Amino acid sequence: MKPPSAFHEMPLPLFGDPDEAAPVALPDGRLPSYIGDHRKRLRERFVERGATALADYEMLELVLFRAIRRQDVKPLARRLIDTFGDFGRVLSASEPRLRDVHGVGDAVIMELKIVEAAAQRLARSKVIHRPVLSSWKALLDYCHTTMAHREVEQFRVLYLDRKNILIADEEQARGTVDHVPVYPREVVKRALEVNASALILVHNHPSGDPTPSEADIAMTDRIRMAADALGIVLHDHLIIGKDTELSFRSSGYL
Repeated sequence: MKPPSAFHEMPLPLFGDPDEAAPVALPDGRLPSYIGDHRKRLRERFVERGATALADYEMLELVLFRAIRRQDVKPLARRLIDTFGDFGRVLSASEPRLRDVHGVGDAVIMELKIVEAAAQRLARSKVIHRPVLSSWKALLDYCHTTMAHREVEQFRVLYLDRKNILIADEEQARGTVDHVPVYPREVVKRALEVNASALILVHNHPSGDPTPSEADIAMTDRIRMAADALGIVLHDHLIIGKDTELSFRSSGYL
């Protein structure tokens, strides 16, 4: 006789009632109009029309459905958007700040960080081990995905080989909302370790404005001089803002 399966009586349909929010009446006794089959309708809209048909809070709802079953997650999704500003900033928010939002626990943080990691890995796969200078748009997309929504400055170095293929992408330092400590000697030392022939520097401005500061310009010049002394080319320094970026090369700083 075949032993019973532990999963036989636990079907997990894509759409349906098992994870719909339980109806909770409003103070006047009515049910919110969006509660009935809300998850099913939202999922179907995503499948049929894609992510562009959904507002940021609705995309968050889809993520939260996996973490919180049979509960109306729309209020939590809206609180997260109100707190952090948009979908990307919610995903990249730090764990302590997420926990400050009422209704956020371990399961919610796990789902948010899985989505963030998946987005970063997908973007990285389009640039790593590829010729960077001929995949410039993909590189900018990757930088924005990983850095545009961070709340503190992060400094990354992209190491390229003689054919300008990206061979390493490493976080060099992390700082505050308006400063990140960078040591030119460490940048070029690592370039020698990975046998890099060229560099691209990248850091973000949490303010959203990619205009370089005097400190940014001075730091870039120090790294350029240290790299030149070892025969390493500094192709560019990108500053990533919220919706745009600045290239030192294109702007005449290099």
